[in-house]
Amino acid sequence: MRALAINGSPRKGGNTQILLEKALEPLNRAGWETELVQIGGKKIQGCLACRKCAENLDQKCAVKKDIFNEIMGKMISADALILGSPTYFTDVSAEMKALLDRSGLVALANGRLFKGKIGAAVAAQRRAGSIHVFDTINHMFLMNQMIIPGSIYWNMGLGREKGEVKEDAEGLANMENLGLTIDWLAKAIKPQMGAFPGAN
Repeated sequence: MRALAINGSPRKGGNTQILLEKALEPLNRAGWETELVQIGGKKIQGCLACRKCAENLDQKCAVKKDIFNEIMGKMISADALILGSPTYFTDVSAEMKALLDRSGLVALANGRLFKGKIGAAVAAQRRAGSIHVFDTINHMFLMNQMIIPGSIYWNMGLGREKGEVKEDAEGLANMENLGLTIDWLAKAIKPQMGAFPGAN
């Protein structure tokens, strides 16, 4: 099985990445193929609402001058998606919002490509506001018939300065539990994933 973590923070090696890496650790131990990719700080524009993805039906966005289609290919091939973002004015980063809008629409237009996949949202925050980040990511998951696992608390960690989230023991424990839960859930639903209900 394959898990893809996507870092929406432009601060490479920062708190969001640390949380994502912690969530991947149990999956690595369980034998998953894992990958963490960086979109924060890279060129990825928002959705143009051109609907070309519904015309072309090639599992891609018609805009091909940024990193989106490369990331979309990785998302399609993954069994579990873990999307992480810092908290910017109680919401996701601009890069993460662009990814959510475009990947969500391309997936829907091409026969619900994310249907039955596991989706987990992860947020880094200084003090507050991350619940909205959590919701924004989960909205795309829910609209695409993805399965969202719970953990021992909201999937967030506290920290402002780079690396400060390492001092948030509860947040790190929650990431560990999230990874364990994703592994358990995947093993539970894997035999049924090909028969997932709903319209294409």
